[in-house]
Amino acid sequence: MKTIKLTMAQALVKFLDNQYLNFDGEEIKFVEGFIGIFGHGIVVGLGEALEDKSHSLKFIQGKSEQGMAHIAMGYAKQKKRRQIMAVTSSIGPGALNMVTAAGTATANRIPVLFLPADSYGNRQPDPVLQQIEQSTDHNITANDAFKPVSKYWDRVVRPEQLMTAMINAMRILTNPAETGAVTVCLPQDVQGEAYDYPVEFFEKRVHFNQRRCLDDAALKRFADKISAKKKPFIICGGGVKYSEAGEELKAFCSEFNIPFGETQAGKSTLPADNEYNLGGAGVTGTLAANKIAKDADVIIGIGTRLNDFCTSSKSAYNADAEMLTININDMDAYKMNADPYFGDAKLSLKQLSAELKKRGYKSGYTTEIKDVRAEWAKELDRLFSIELKDGLAQSTVLGLLSRELVEKDSIMVTASGSLPSDCQRVWNTNSHNAYHAEYAFSCMGYEIAGAIGAKLAEPDKEVYVLVGDGGFLMLHTEIITALQEGIKINIIVLDNSGFQCIHNLQRSQGIPSFANEFRYREDSTDRLTGKCLDINFADVVNAYGGNGFSAKTADEIKAVFPELKKSDRLNLMDIKVLPGTMTEGYEAWWRVGTAQVSSHDEVVKAAEKIKDMSSNIKQF
Repeated sequence: MKTIKLTMAQALVKFLDNQYLNFDGEEIKFVEGFIGIFGHGIVVGLGEALEDKSHSLKFIQGKSEQGMAHIAMGYAKQKKRRQIMAVTSSIGPGALNMVTAAGTATANRIPVLFLPADSYGNRQPDPVLQQIEQSTDHNITANDAFKPVSKYWDRVVRPEQLMTAMINAMRILTNPAETGAVTVCLPQDVQGEAYDYPVEFFEKRVHFNQRRCLDDAALKRFADKISAKKKPFIICGGGVKYSEAGEELKAFCSEFNIPFGETQAGKSTLPADNEYNLGGAGVTGTLAANKIAKDADVIIGIGTRLNDFCTSSKSAYNADAEMLTININDMDAYKMNADPYFGDAKLSLKQLSAELKKRGYKSGYTTEIKDVRAEWAKELDRLFSIELKDGLAQSTVLGLLSRELVEKDSIMVTASGSLPSDCQRVWNTNSHNAYHAEYAFSCMGYEIAGAIGAKLAEPDKEVYVLVGDGGFLMLHTEIITALQEGIKINIIVLDNSGFQCIHNLQRSQGIPSFANEFRYREDSTDRLTGKCLDINFADVVNAYGGNGFSAKTADEIKAVFPELKKSDRLNLMDIKVLPGTMTEGYEAWWRVGTAQVSSHDEVVKAAEKIKDMSSNIKQF
């Protein structure tokens, strides 16, 4: 057997440089590069291997470990999981800073390879700088914190272990049914240890996307179920987009007269102007989607996790409606006590379409789909035209941006707070894969870093970030990375002086306003009830070297927008909006843990309402 002597870190780089994915006959280099911050435990091991010019992997210098990992996630998400970036850090705090991002990737089913440095494998210098010690188990390090948020976790304590570790890492990263964060911990001494690796380990390795179809018996059962129903409603999840099943969904809905609603991940699979597209479904859904969902006699979830926002905490559908699912992930397919069907969205829709055509099936809808779309269009007009004497409504700003200013083929990125709620509901997308929301983990701080990743994935498209002041303050340091790399994104901060999404939730449950707005403390007894902070976010970006703009009126927004378009570097527009001017829910309910005992009567009433609602919905 032919071998080559390399350090473990050099072997890792060489292996990753030769991984490819075959998706429907198209061969794509799977690992584009690394994003990292060199620190203790990584710079002299993996850092040495990356410095060598014998590989083709790009290296991007991050500024925050969580932020750089979000860049990697944004990249993989925009690439529809067909290409990834690896992220690496020092041991201890550097590694732990990536745990939140690992959870974000796993919750969203997005492949990201985490390569944190670890304590010494030989234990001779222990305890080393930044090492966590456990008195009952010396095998535990800070990196064990990645275990609950990773789809695969390993620690390479001998250089030859790298081979099985990385084969298993690729198994998960390239598997659309099981993908998410993969963590392979790299003890700092082992990174530099040499081993005679088999040359075949480094040969070009192609991982094939293997689509799973419905077997004959499952197909017949599925067709039997739908044929017996008059008013089906489809939930289009992210799996439809990742499977490239948009055209199949379009043809299926048109052929059988079936409407569909979108999840956050499924949005922009098909354009908003498709006659069967009713927009967002669930807690952050449209009036159109939620009305039809409540009246449906069968719900068909395709490629969706069926989370509580999508299902309105299981209250979105008639209690007698049957739930059917198509999914490649068995766990997701079984949710909501569904009748599960295991298959790829694209192939399954083709199979089901052919079977239902044989039976001459058509739904029983007459004008309902058209009517609810027209009703919702009028409501959008109202939301977008709200005028307030004291300032701008958030819904008005979103209407101005989505209808008039943002290019239809650009990418819009958002994540936490009220903005993804509003955007799923009111931001109409008419370009494929143009809506990029992280909402499985609702991770504050994803927005700017995720947008940088999206721009890396599609450099020829304009990328806009919609972020609240709370999300911006949580994590914006990767602005420096974008400026350093010449990556142009357009950041739009909607400043409403606090965590207003949670402020709304707090007050909706009868709790008086407390600690959710950005206000000064007037004296030692004050509970932050003073004047609102006046922050100029545009100045922050100007100080970093980008272009910062401010706007308080619709005319000012319109005047600034051409400057964003003609600029060749990162821009930020700080728009002041009034608190509480986001959109409300439409025939949707969200279960929250309101206190059943309180000094406030309104809190107790809210808790009783939750108890009543919970007794009338599916319990599993």
